Amino acid sequence: MTTQNPGRDAVDAIADQWAAVRPDLDTVPMAVFGRIYRLSHAMRGKVDKAYAPYGMALGEFDVLATLRRSGEPYTLSPRELTATLMITTGGMTGRLDKLEKAGLLTRSPDPNDRRGLRVTLSERGRELVDQAVGAGLAEQRAALTAALTEEEADQLTALLRKLLATTA
Repeated sequence: MTTQNPGRDAVDAIADQWAAVRPDLDTVPMAVFGRIYRLSHAMRGKVDKAYAPYGMALGEFDVLATLRRSGEPYTLSPRELTATLMITTGGMTGRLDKLEKAGLLTRSPDPNDRRGLRVTLSERGRELVDQAVGAGLAEQRAALTAALTEEEADQLTALLRKLLATTA
C-alpha cells in the first residue's frame, strides 16, 4: 500500500470559507463528516458500477448479501431484512418484487405465522451475490491501497468504529 498526501481539498475550501465569515466556529466536525459523506458518495458510485454486470445496484445487493450472510437456509422475514438494512417496508417490498421477478429469491408463507412471509435466496441468487461481493470488495480494496498503508487502514477502521459507537 502507498501513502499519498493529497494536499488541500474541497472540504478545506468550505472550512476556509466558514472561517472567513465566522472565525468563531470550530469546523473540524464539518471537515470530518464532510469527508466521510463525500467518501461514501464516491465509493457508492464505484461499488454500484462493480455490481452492474451482475444486474444489480447496491440496494439489491444489500438484500441478497443479507440473506447470504444469514447462513443456510438463507431465509429471513421481510421485517428482519428491513431492520437490518434500515429501509422502509415500502422500499423493501419494491426490492423484493424486483429480485423475485429476476429469480434471485422466493417469498413463501411463514409456517410459524400465517400472516407472515419468509424470503429465501435462490441458488441463482446465491451464485450471483457471491460473484458480486468479490467485485465490490475489489473496488473497496483498490481505494484503500491507493491511499493508505495496511496499518493506516486498521487505524482508520478503529477510529471510525469508535466514532460510530457514539453517534449510532
